[in-house]
Amino acid sequence: MPAFLDSRDLRYVMASLAAMLVMLVLAYRVAPAPPQQALGYPSTYSTAWAGAKAAYLLLEEQGYPVERWEKTPEELPANAKGAVYVLVDPFEDATNDEKTAIRRFVTGGGRVLAVGGEASGLAPDLDAAEPDEFEPEAQTYSALLPSAITNNAPEISMTSPDRFTSSKHPWLGLYGQGDKLAVVTYRVGQGQVIWWASASPLTNGAIREKNNLEFFLNCIGPPAATRVYWDEYFHGSRASFLSYFAHGPLPWAGVQIGIAFLAVLLTFSRRSGAMRLPLAESRLSPLEFVDTLGDLYQSAHASPAAVAVAYRRLRTALARKLALPAKVKLPELSRAAAGRFGWPEDELLDTLGRSERAMRNINLEEPEALYLVRRLHEFSARLEPTGRADQETPAWR
Repeated sequence: MPAFLDSRDLRYVMASLAAMLVMLVLAYRVAPAPPQQALGYPSTYSTAWAGAKAAYLLLEEQGYPVERWEKTPEELPANAKGAVYVLVDPFEDATNDEKTAIRRFVTGGGRVLAVGGEASGLAPDLDAAEPDEFEPEAQTYSALLPSAITNNAPEISMTSPDRFTSSKHPWLGLYGQGDKLAVVTYRVGQGQVIWWASASPLTNGAIREKNNLEFFLNCIGPPAATRVYWDEYFHGSRASFLSYFAHGPLPWAGVQIGIAFLAVLLTFSRRSGAMRLPLAESRLSPLEFVDTLGDLYQSAHASPAAVAVAYRRLRTALARKLALPAKVKLPELSRAAAGRFGWPEDELLDTLGRSERAMRNINLEEPEALYLVRRLHEFSARLEPTGRADQETPAWR
């Protein structure tokens, strides 16, 4: 230690170091589950409306041998008969070896319950896509064929299902509504793939609606003959210490404690150094509000929320101006705006469609979000009294 530290300052520094070590250990031991989105996400750790903790605990109470799988699929058991691998809206990318391991699990007699369009990149020979338009209201889907999966579940409900595209294997549509398929199954080797268009039937808020619970248990299978591996690996929860340290709260805990330690040292230096008057800072409230709000969105990784605010503002204003229903379809809304205001119909429809998809994309890049928000604000500004929206539309960038 430097000679200018007296015994009292030395005690403060040593106490800060000891506190930092204790807090690091406590942060590791009692760290919470992986963080969820503000509105919830179908994870077995989440108690939010869209979480899946209730379904996971239900399987435990029903006597299923179930575990959260926080390891790579390459470590799934070789003997997969009677095993179910649950993939619910994964958002982490998989390597080719991991995809091969999932295929080996299925062909060896295992069953994969793949949920959502993102799961199509992991389940063998499955193609699915996002819906053309987000549907916030739950829709009812009827059983199309009698099977073990539809037993005692003639109807189920889903919110904003993705679209099944194709599979190279012969497949069966088990639930649907018109030309929309909600549940599809097909065989791969000795195993089976079951695909859901939406995770809502197993979420905390919707598992009790209609026959969602019976449908979910039918897909899992009987407790005595089924072992369930519920994936959390592709939700970012990794079993190794290094991966946990990289994705968990420990780095931020270390940063916060380091800042506190620096604050202690700076306090000593301010007591020992020359006293100077602080510089007068300009307090510009509007700019402070903008900076603070921007920092808040950035720190929360809330790019989808920023897009959603601008999108809903424009859509509500357009529907009111055009005297259309609030839930009017995007093509009709764009067509009406083009006829009334002379706006470019294709560009407006493209902006609104991309914005709807961005609202549900948790991995939305900030440049894409900034571009969409600017375009939405450009359209909104033309609806203002000073925007002169009824005049000839200038060339758009």
